[in-house]
Amino acid sequence: MAGNFLENNVVVVVGKIFTDLEYSHELYGEEFFNFILEVPRLSETKDYLPVTISNRLFEGMNLQVGTRVKIEGQLRSYNRKSPEEGKNKLILTIFARDMMVLSEDEVVKNPNEIFLDGFICKKPVYRTTPFGREITDLLIAVNRPYNKSDYIPVIAWGRNARFSEKLEIGDRIRLWGRVQSREYQKKLGNGVVTKVAYEVSITRMEVVEKELQKS
Repeated sequence: MAGNFLENNVVVVVGKIFTDLEYSHELYGEEFFNFILEVPRLSETKDYLPVTISNRLFEGMNLQVGTRVKIEGQLRSYNRKSPEEGKNKLILTIFARDMMVLSEDEVVKNPNEIFLDGFICKKPVYRTTPFGREITDLLIAVNRPYNKSDYIPVIAWGRNARFSEKLEIGDRIRLWGRVQSREYQKKLGNGVVTKVAYEVSITRMEVVEKELQKS
């Protein structure tokens, strides 16, 4: 059910620490740090995903750039004002609930998995890529405790793109996929800068019937 906040947003990623841990903030005496995790795809490319972790989770661990870890947590979002653009920007991060160090020879079948149970909160946008692939952009609101929600950009491909194009705001969906990073070019002032976007790429999805949504 969407009310079970620990089960409606589940991420499991395996990869190598790509950047040094950087202090982020303190909350109720608990310190939080950020780093980028390099996660392999089935192809030769990699995703570079932001992670936020409590110091209590890695106490006693020797975490360095290149350390291979498994992280279980949730994909969280928050708004932050962009100094370059002067407006709020949606920031995504994997909020770690558990982490363990893995050896190099430990085989992991799927190093990047996510499950979300949430609601369509923006009209889906269907388009085709320059190579003719069908794609639909979605924004999913996933409930969190204390009347908060995470707003997560999601993309659907092929037949899932055609199916999700017809979804309406307020529809509840469950989806399975992976978290991915994507570079893009943006004009700022007189120049062009390279930025990174994060989103969920769907591999499977289903609509929750309205009768079940009320239960």
